[in-house]
Amino acid sequence: MTAPTTAPTTAPATGGQLATFRLDGDLYGIEVEHVQEVLRSQQLTRVPLAPAAVAGLINLRGQVVTAIELRERLGRPPRPEGTDAVVIVVRLHGEAVSLLVDSIADVVDVDPTDFEAPPDTLEGQARDLIRGAYKLRGQLLLALDVQKAVSA
Repeated sequence: MTAPTTAPTTAPATGGQLATFRLDGDLYGIEVEHVQEVLRSQQLTRVPLAPAAVAGLINLRGQVVTAIELRERLGRPPRPEGTDAVVIVVRLHGEAVSLLVDSIADVVDVDPTDFEAPPDTLEGQARDLIRGAYKLRGQLLLALDVQKAVSA
């Protein structure tokens, strides 16, 4: 008897709302319940010897919050010089972490019946961080696994 084959571990499709953002021309989304706030570019304090994806620390009204560079986590090229990141502060397990993205987009309603496996074109670390995709009007919305994205 052979063991059943399983697809890569992806989180189940959920309906509801996703906060969307752009990164290197692509559209990504995370569940709105994880989003605490969205901020314009913030002053970063570098952390010596930190992993490359840790862009630094930001001071959020007296709370020190780690800033994760999603371009680095997803294997994308660095943000162009002179372009500021937008900060999405997410709260997971009571802890705040910030995600650096190119721009914020809309909050969209998604239907679990529109959920599909991650596209075959995703490779490397990006494939591990994407739960799946939703087809929207003329574009693909990549559902980011925010838990995996913040654990460097």
